[in-house]
Amino acid sequence: MNYCSACGKPVTHRIPDGDNRLRHVCDHCHTIHYQNPNIVAGVLPSHGSQVLLCRRAIEPRRGYWTLPAGFMENGETMEHAARREADEEACARLGPMALYQLFDLPHINQVHVFYRAELADLAFAVGVESLEVRLFEESEIPWDELAFRTVSRALECYYLDRQGQHYPVRTECLSPRVEPLT
Repeated sequence: MNYCSACGKPVTHRIPDGDNRLRHVCDHCHTIHYQNPNIVAGVLPSHGSQVLLCRRAIEPRRGYWTLPAGFMENGETMEHAARREADEEACARLGPMALYQLFDLPHINQVHVFYRAELADLAFAVGVESLEVRLFEESEIPWDELAFRTVSRALECYYLDRQGQHYPVRTECLSPRVEPLT
């Protein structure tokens, strides 16, 4: 950031009085420009023993499978954002939703929140952000073709929790993958 979005004057990168982090500060109008994590809201839609996945039609990870999820918009609740994403990506209508998982991803300044929900009906279809949408049994999940680690972890936990029919709200911090040196 080089210029203040409030007044257009140059900003400096410094720790403001009473703060403890570097911020973009406008010394002209005194606006402090905070940069905060983005929230991704999504849903793990199921039908009996099957889970609905979408093959991405957009970057990043175009062509890979994912759960319906995306960035929250201003003015939305997390549940509304998750329902909107299910509609946009899979034209899916959902029954009641239950908070299921929260993933902290501090290395990319994001928080991913997933709900669980049964599909209200089987009238789902390919949405504008998907190439393909379909239901998968656990044994059919394309594990090597999943787009994001949060999706893999959500599915792993879901199938583990499904065995006992107990779905606690889970939280987990995912750090970047470190490839071993060869």
